Amino acid sequence: MKNEVSQNRVTAHEMTYCAISAAVMCILGPMSIPIGAVPVSFTNLVIYISVFILGMKRTAISYLIYLFIGAFGLPVFSGYTGGFAKFAGPTGGYLIGFIFMSLICGFFAEKFKNKLVIVFGMILATAVAYAFGTAWFVAITESGWGYAFGICVLPFIFGDIVKILISMLAGPAVERRLKKAEIS
Repeated sequence: MKNEVSQNRVTAHEMTYCAISAAVMCILGPMSIPIGAVPVSFTNLVIYISVFILGMKRTAISYLIYLFIGAFGLPVFSGYTGGFAKFAGPTGGYLIGFIFMSLICGFFAEKFKNKLVIVFGMILATAVAYAFGTAWFVAITESGWGYAFGICVLPFIFGDIVKILISMLAGPAVERRLKKAEIS
C-alpha cells in the first residue's frame, strides 16, 4: 500500500489504516509508565510499526490526527491527559518531535529495504525527537542541559532500542499479512 500512490487519491483502505493507527496511538499513548518528569510512552512504538504499513505521509497524518484529538481535550496523551496545556508543559517538545520521527522513520522504511539502514533511520528519528523534547524541557523548566539529558534521554535509550527491534519484527510481518490477505 505505501508504494501505491494514485494521483493523490486516498483509498478507503488507506483512510481506514490511518484511522486505526491513530486509534492505536490513542489507546497506547496514555498508557505511559511514569518514571520521572518524562514518562515512557508507547506512542513511538506505534509510529515505528505504522511506517511499514502506512509509509511516511500516512503515518505522519495518523500522528497528526492523534495530536489534534489530544489537543482538543481527549485524554490520549501520557498519563491520560489532553488539551493544549500539554504542549506547553515540560514534555510538549516530544509531541512535536514525534511528527519529525514519523517522517524520518517513514522515509527510511519506504526508501530502503536493508533492515540495518531502517534501524539507523529509526535511531536517527528517535534522536531528533529526543532533541526536540530535551530542548523544550530545558526551556520550560529552565534546567541545565546535563540535567535534562540525564532525565529526558538516558533512561529511555534502552527501551526505545527494544521498541525499534519489536517494530522491525512486527511491522514487516503485519505488512506481509495485509498483502497476503489482499487488503492493502
